[in-house]
Amino acid sequence: MSSSYQIFFDGQPADADFYTVIASLEVEENMDLPGAVQLSLPVNRSQAGDLTYVSDTRLRPMGNLAVVVNPPSGTATAVAGAAASLAGVAGGGNGSNAECIFDGYVLSQKLHLNTGVADSTLTVWGQDASWLMNLTEKIKEWVDVTDADAANSIFGDYGITPADENTVEDSPSHTESGHSLMQRASDIQFLRTLARRNGKFCRVVCTDKPGVRTGYFAAPKLDAKPAATFSITDPQAWNVQSLDLQWEVTAPSEVIARQALFTDSDPDGASADSSDTGLPLLGDRGLAEFSSSPMTVLLAAPVDDGGELALRAQSLLRESAWFVRCEGEADLAQLGVVLRVGMIVTIEGIGALHSGKYLVWSVRHIITPDDHKMKFVLVRNAVGKSAAGGAGGLAALVGAL
Repeated sequence: MSSSYQIFFDGQPADADFYTVIASLEVEENMDLPGAVQLSLPVNRSQAGDLTYVSDTRLRPMGNLAVVVNPPSGTATAVAGAAASLAGVAGGGNGSNAECIFDGYVLSQKLHLNTGVADSTLTVWGQDASWLMNLTEKIKEWVDVTDADAANSIFGDYGITPADENTVEDSPSHTESGHSLMQRASDIQFLRTLARRNGKFCRVVCTDKPGVRTGYFAAPKLDAKPAATFSITDPQAWNVQSLDLQWEVTAPSEVIARQALFTDSDPDGASADSSDTGLPLLGDRGLAEFSSSPMTVLLAAPVDDGGELALRAQSLLRESAWFVRCEGEADLAQLGVVLRVGMIVTIEGIGALHSGKYLVWSVRHIITPDDHKMKFVLVRNAVGKSAAGGAGGLAALVGAL
């Protein structure tokens, strides 16, 4: 077994010899996409004349595959408590600090052959357990349930434990006298659509150990304690190799929401104008304040009351609120923390505008016999205070004229 990670097939750990032949192992976690794994193995001729690993039952279609990472010894379990949020980052699994970063199923093989089979490779690709929820497209009417009720019911159908956070900021109940909830998609497609219009994210993640899964239909916990502090400018205490940051202020920061209601004869209908995402800021200045020129959009949605319309307006603003993006790379041995989607991390020493808290949006784990690199994407719904203390954007330009 590798000292840094462990692979499980159908709940059983791989034999020690398997790790010696792995050419590469990559795992990707993403906030709004299913998790994925890619495993590359060398191909040779067996004594029986067949090609090795191509017909291996462990790598069969829909074979269960899981990857558990063991952080460097001595690393505190900051991940388990501080970052056990949307990512489902509970410690445990295969040791006190072990992290199950993937638990899913084999969906594809790609075989590359060279003359004489020299340097030939087999690439195995899989997707997380949410794939089980994508096997059947359904037409179903949900009546007298909220969106979270529907999500928790569907998770339960697959033996997936619904997260406690799922019922926070829930939608009103969908009644037969108003707009019932219609499903015309697979279960996971349906839930991701519902999550988007609720300002939430839908994910299925591995928790304590392979085979134990949690279904999240919830917003990220932006008030969670940071699980790691990134440093790149300190020549002695740096722990990340690179950072690339950008901001973009082209998304809306205000919503004008109007809709006629079946239950109200008022010709003006319901209104739910908003400039509030309902999420705490990860810095001092949100999108509207930083841009100094808010963008406004109009929203009309089929709803039964003003509360549901307000929820739709809020979800639109949440989707556009992540106007700061940071991409970077870190080594697990150097950072000491296994990055997971949904964590809150802090970046220090990069100036007043960009230093502060960030949400981990995606992580690509690249694992070799020699190291474990993590290529990450962080997002932020705010920036820090202006070092100069002046206004920016169009307001500053107008003032100068």
